[in-house]
Amino acid sequence: MTDTVADTETAPSSPPAPRSSIVGTRRVGDTVFLGLSTTAAVSIMLILAGVAIFLILRGLPAITANWSEGDLAGYQNGAWTNFWDYVGPLLFGSIWAALIAMVIGAPVAIGIALFISHYAPRKVAGALGYIVDLLAAVPSIVFGLWGIIVMRPLLLPVSDFLNEYLGWIPLFQGPVSTTGSTMFTGGVVLAVMILPIVTSITREIFLQTPRLHEEAALALGATRWEMIRLAVFPYARSGMVSATLLGLGRALGETMAIALIISPSLIYSVLLLTDGYNSQTIAANIALNFPIATDLQRSALIGTGLMLFVVSLAVNMFARYIIAATGPGAKGRKKGKRS
Repeated sequence: MTDTVADTETAPSSPPAPRSSIVGTRRVGDTVFLGLSTTAAVSIMLILAGVAIFLILRGLPAITANWSEGDLAGYQNGAWTNFWDYVGPLLFGSIWAALIAMVIGAPVAIGIALFISHYAPRKVAGALGYIVDLLAAVPSIVFGLWGIIVMRPLLLPVSDFLNEYLGWIPLFQGPVSTTGSTMFTGGVVLAVMILPIVTSITREIFLQTPRLHEEAALALGATRWEMIRLAVFPYARSGMVSATLLGLGRALGETMAIALIISPSLIYSVLLLTDGYNSQTIAANIALNFPIATDLQRSALIGTGLMLFVVSLAVNMFARYIIAATGPGAKGRKKGKRS
């Protein structure tokens, strides 16, 4: 009897469930997922390296060529002595057009994101967010046609107003265009084109603000705007900067809208309201001249694309630096380094 009781006490109540199959399944799934994610990461690096190598190899002949003779002599009606003289105005025009778009579009995009996340009713916010995201699906050529047909005549009175009352500022000097084919119109269209990417990112970041932070600010007597200024903006600062820089990258690479709207020249110019004084962008210049270029001239165009690639890469690296320096946990990392 005692033996039976002892056996009963020492024996397990139930046999352990076989876990070998579950562990094996998990291990296989983990292995497959690790392989897929690693392959995706490596493929991104390989594609980026492949693009860089292609641009360097194809652009190098024009970069090292003598621009005083051959197909490059007087290319695009310019007395270029070397590649850098040629790419300089194009690089300036690309950055200038993108900056105009950011100055106009970034505040509007952040305002839309703030309205959707903290002011609009839920149904209105959902519909408005869907409409803004839908703008990302509109092709560039459609934006260009919209800029030609709608925005050019619509902005002519605005151009006259800016020239009349703000003509003492160098940006708004010069004879006002009668057609609207100006950098001002191109910048406005680019600003609309970057709205989806900046708005969507900032909206999601605003929604991720800890609810307790917002409720604490309201409990201390803050108004809704004070709560946003004290709780939402500090938390979302790095995300807002990164979203703006991603929009800048989109504006830098835009092609068809600028090619259709502005009347460009290969010059350094900050004038916004005049015809014939609009700096050409790299992307638009490639689109317009690549089909009719010779081999060496195509090499020059690819070389300008290499410069745009470097600038875009620098913008993205700067965005990552801003996120690391000002994002959540940045203060903790700085304290850890000091200690």
